[in-house]
Amino acid sequence: MKKIIFKIITPEKIVFEGEVQNVTLPVKEGEVTILPEHVPYIASLKAGEVIIRSDSEEPRRLAVSGGFVEFHDNTLVLLADTAENAKDLDLERAEEAKKRAQELKNQASENDEEYGRLVAMLEKETIRVHIARKHGISHKKTIFTDN
Repeated sequence: MKKIIFKIITPEKIVFEGEVQNVTLPVKEGEVTILPEHVPYIASLKAGEVIIRSDSEEPRRLAVSGGFVEFHDNTLVLLADTAENAKDLDLERAEEAKKRAQELKNQASENDEEYGRLVAMLEKETIRVHIARKHGISHKKTIFTDN
């Protein structure tokens, strides 16, 4: 069976690189699943969940906050603003960050230069909370006490 060579790149690092069966992506028009031999494709990503399927593993899930994707000759490259493995998300921290982003956005005027950045930040934190809840991830810290 043919495979796709898939790479996820953020400004900081290569998040994933390998051969996969298919990838489901959140694009501006909705959601798309790229299979081997898919027609060439370029799209803008929106904040959402990327699902990577390989032969022998459970699907790998990542939260992305935007970027672009290109598919050509069975090679899929995702240039993401941010990308985090779902299993690494901390629901409590994500909820706190979402709350802070919402407060900052509410304080800003739509004419403010920072408004667009704040909307993007809120969108990123909202998707992180959604994915962490969807997959039952909490990562609450254990507090040890002396008895």
